[in-house]
Amino acid sequence: MRLYSRGQVFFFCALSGLIVVMLAVGLGIVRFPFFRGGESRARQTEAGANPAQAGGETFQLQQSAYVDPRIIKTAELAAFSEDERENIAVYEQLNEAVVNITTETVAINWFLEPIPQEGGSGSGSIIDTNGYVLTNNHVIESAYKVFINLADGSQYEGHVVGTDPENDLAVLKFDPPEGTELKTVPFGDSTNLKVGQKVMAIGNPFALERTLTVGIVSGLGRPIQTSRQNIIRDMIQTDASINPGNSGGPLLDSLGRMIGINTMIYSPSGGSVGIGFAVPVNTAKRVVSELIQYGKVRRGWIDASMVQLFPALVRYARLPVNSGLLVSRTSRGGYAERAGLRQGVDPVRYGSSVIYVGGDIITSVDGMKVNSLADLYSALEDNKPGERIQVLVNRGGREIQLDVTLADREESLR
Repeated sequence: MRLYSRGQVFFFCALSGLIVVMLAVGLGIVRFPFFRGGESRARQTEAGANPAQAGGETFQLQQSAYVDPRIIKTAELAAFSEDERENIAVYEQLNEAVVNITTETVAINWFLEPIPQEGGSGSGSIIDTNGYVLTNNHVIESAYKVFINLADGSQYEGHVVGTDPENDLAVLKFDPPEGTELKTVPFGDSTNLKVGQKVMAIGNPFALERTLTVGIVSGLGRPIQTSRQNIIRDMIQTDASINPGNSGGPLLDSLGRMIGINTMIYSPSGGSVGIGFAVPVNTAKRVVSELIQYGKVRRGWIDASMVQLFPALVRYARLPVNSGLLVSRTSRGGYAERAGLRQGVDPVRYGSSVIYVGGDIITSVDGMKVNSLADLYSALEDNKPGERIQVLVNRGGREIQLDVTLADREESLR
């Protein structure tokens, strides 16, 4: 019979207790108020119930005055070139509108006690004089506390107003003292950007606050897959130096207007190699109002269960195409069924799930070719519940176009 020391017994007991607690948390039996699912989530929901949603009106941002840098000609700038004057004027007007965001997270120690610890940091743009801040979702995703640090050294605790993980965007809110005049970053337009035009990034790389870097637009329309396996469409590629800590900060044109939100870099080394990506500002403008009003973005969805085609399924069912989404089941009486979308009829067990074959195969949605579920999410990213879209399906080798009214995604995927 093997004997254990008192220390070994204590270790095994502690380890067993930790495993039990982790299982309980995972199953939802136990919840710590320190985690984002507790106190912070309640605060997010409360913030989402914005008075601006009353009457269904769109939230209108209140922004500070901004002067075109081309007309700023002071004696102090006379010694600089025109390009340098632009850079200086944009930075002097906007650097105070860029904030440093720091977070705290929670860990569990060996005694099963939740303890706060320092989280990550990033950047954000003040977009409203009442204290609304636009940043990336991944900057604040795992935080239970968020702190917003201003240019004058003051720090405020913020709360999450709304998040859009699909576009990696989030809106925060802090409450400045009464009488504080906040500077804001003006929104531009990302529709007519050109490869080669000058851009500027202001952010907090490696916690070096309000750093300005300059570059050009290196590419447009880049579909980039995020760590959440989402694909963000139409990303702006730039060679302006972007490093850890720049995330969430503004990408500006030569007039100081926000054209993108710096989000990620391609870097084998971890530092900037001149390939950075920004979410286009038109995407942000589309979702910010909903994030402030509702705390989330309402998106449309085809109310049917769909299966991404894979070789074994194509061979077994002798399907006429190799890629697309097989309609397994449609919601009874739902929009998709009423539009004529046909579900499968023959059940086939695949692993632990059942697939119904024989239904339509979706190949295009709203004009975008659909090969995977990720493509479907991308195609419907900017569509709202109640909108009608064109869906192209393959039915027994024939292509058929259907007009489908979209359901609410959140309700459809419950």
